[in-house]
Amino acid sequence: MIDLQIQSSLTDPSLLVDTAYINGQWCSAKDDATIDVINPSSKKIIATVPDLTVDQVRQAINDANTAWKTWKSSPATERATKLANWYQLMMDNQDDLARIMTLEQGKPLQESKGEITYAASFIKWFAEEARRINGETHPAPTSDRRLMTVKQPVGVCAAITPWNFPAAMITRKCAPAIAAGCTILVKPADLTPLSALALAVLADRAGIPAGVFNVVTGNAKSIGETFTSSEIIRKLTFTGSTKVGSLLMAQSAPTVKRLSLELGGNAPFIVFEDADIDEAVSGLMISKFRNAGQTCVCANRVLVHDKIYDRFTDSLVNAVRTLKVGDGFAENVTIGPLINENAVAKVRAHIEDSLQKGASIAYGEIPSGDDLFVTPTILRDVTTDMLPATEETFGPLAPLIRFHTDEEALKIANETPYGLGAYYYTQNLKRAWHVGENLEFGMIGLNSGVISMDSSPFGGIKLSGVGREGSNLGIEEYLEVKAWHIGSL
Repeated sequence: MIDLQIQSSLTDPSLLVDTAYINGQWCSAKDDATIDVINPSSKKIIATVPDLTVDQVRQAINDANTAWKTWKSSPATERATKLANWYQLMMDNQDDLARIMTLEQGKPLQESKGEITYAASFIKWFAEEARRINGETHPAPTSDRRLMTVKQPVGVCAAITPWNFPAAMITRKCAPAIAAGCTILVKPADLTPLSALALAVLADRAGIPAGVFNVVTGNAKSIGETFTSSEIIRKLTFTGSTKVGSLLMAQSAPTVKRLSLELGGNAPFIVFEDADIDEAVSGLMISKFRNAGQTCVCANRVLVHDKIYDRFTDSLVNAVRTLKVGDGFAENVTIGPLINENAVAKVRAHIEDSLQKGASIAYGEIPSGDDLFVTPTILRDVTTDMLPATEETFGPLAPLIRFHTDEEALKIANETPYGLGAYYYTQNLKRAWHVGENLEFGMIGLNSGVISMDSSPFGGIKLSGVGREGSNLGIEEYLEVKAWHIGSL
C-alpha cells in the first residue's frame, strides 16, 4: 500500500514502490504480511512494505548465488559502466529521491538532497575503483618458480543498513561489492525502506543484472539470523548499534564470514584555548546538528578549554538560535523530527540526568509534548559522570564539558569503549600532532567538522567496529587474495 497522493507528488511516481526487489522481480510477502512505514513528522502511515518469510529470503540468497556465478566473471569495464549508469540516474532523479527520504526519515528536504549527492558519490567512486583491482608478482625462492597474487570477489554478500542515512549507507556498501564482482542483498531499516526500493528501481534501469542487487524487507531479527546462518553468504556488512553488531558477529562465527561492522560512537569535540572560536563553532554546528544529531560520528561530548569556555558558549548559543525546527518540507527548516518516541525519550533522559547532577541549560529546553520535534539544546557545566558524557545521545543535544590541560582533554576523550570519530581545534602545530596521534579513534578531524567522504576510509576501532568503507580500502573488504604458485619453469 502506498499513499497515492504522495506518489503523485513525484516527478516520476514509479520510484515509490511497496514491494521487495529480488532477482530482478518485484514481490510481496507470500502471506501478504506487511510493515508500516510512518512519516515521523506527521506520524501518519505513508506506505506498507512486505514482511517477507524466511523461505523467501533464503530463495533470494540462492538467486544471488546463481547471479554471482556469472557476475564474478564480468569484465571490470562492464561493472564500471553499469555503476556509472546507476550514479547518473540517481543524480537525474535527485529531487524525487530526496522527497522520498524526507517523507520516511524526516530530515529537511535540502539535507536529503545533500545525502543523495553524497550517496551517489560512492557509486561513482567505486565505478572507477572497479578498474583498479590489481594483483601482484612476488619474488620466488627458486629460479624455476613464479609467484603471483590475484584478487577475486568474496562471493554473495549481505548488508543490513540503518535509518539515519537510508540511501548513503546502502551505496557505501553495495557499490564496492558490485564493483568487486559480488552480488548483494540489502536489508534496509524497517523505518526507512522506501529509499532502498527507489534505489532498486534505478539499479534495474541502469542495467545491473537480476540477482546482483536485491532489497529484502521484513523482520530484522529473522532476516539477520537467515543471513548469518547461511553458508552461501560469505560477507556481512552492518551499520547500527554495538549491541546488534556484536550479536551478528557471534551469529556469523559458525560460518566464518567476512565482516564489516560500523557501530556506535561517542565522539569528542575538543576546543583548545588557541582555537579559532568562530571556526570551531561552525564545525560543531555541522557535526552536531546535521540530521538532528542522529549520526554515528556527530559530536557527542564537547570539551572546551576553561579559558575560552564562556566565549565559546556564547558564540554557540548565537549560532544555535538560527536553527529552525519543523517539518522537513517547510521553508527554511534546518532540524526535522527525531525518528521515533524512543529517540525523544533518550534526549529527555540525558537532559534531566544532567540537570539533576548540576548542569544547566544555556539554550533550549527539555522535550515535552507528543510530537517528535526536539529543540536544539546546549548544556553548560556538564561533567563526566552525566549521561551525555557516557552514552551516545543521537539527538540535537550539545553538552559542554570544561577542561584545563591537554592531557586532561585527551584522558576525557579516550575514556570511552567506543572509537569511531573525534574532532579537535587548535592552531598549535605541536599540539595538533600530539593530540592527533593519541586520540583513540578510527577517524579524526583537525579543524574540521566533516570526516566522511567517498575518498576517505570510514570506520572505527574498539567497540565501534571493524573494517573500512569508502576510499581505495572500501573495495578490499569485498575481495579475497589468492596466492598463485607456478612451478616447473
